[in-house]
Amino acid sequence: MNEVQYLDLVLTEKSTRLLEKNQYILNVDSGSTKTRIKNWIELFFNVRIIAINSYRPPEKREKRIKRRRIMKHQIRCKRMIITLQPGYSIPLFPQE
Repeated sequence: MNEVQYLDLVLTEKSTRLLEKNQYILNVDSGSTKTRIKNWIELFFNVRIIAINSYRPPEKREKRIKRRRIMKHQIRCKRMIITLQPGYSIPLFPQE
């Protein structure tokens, strides 16, 4: 099975609201597929997944002040919203 190249948990206001519905938001590599992510998460975290929704966040434009380029931000990932079955959860912070 192919390994997941990039996986990152997103902690925003929207993601904390979705935690109440047992949904998690993850940033993954843009070449990843839903089935590959589903298989990897089910094996790694030992959970059962009901549904996966994915989308690409919009790219942000570069900001300029007085003709100088300050910041250019390109997003090269997908975001996946993962819904788990009731009774399962993913630990947000690893235990030491």
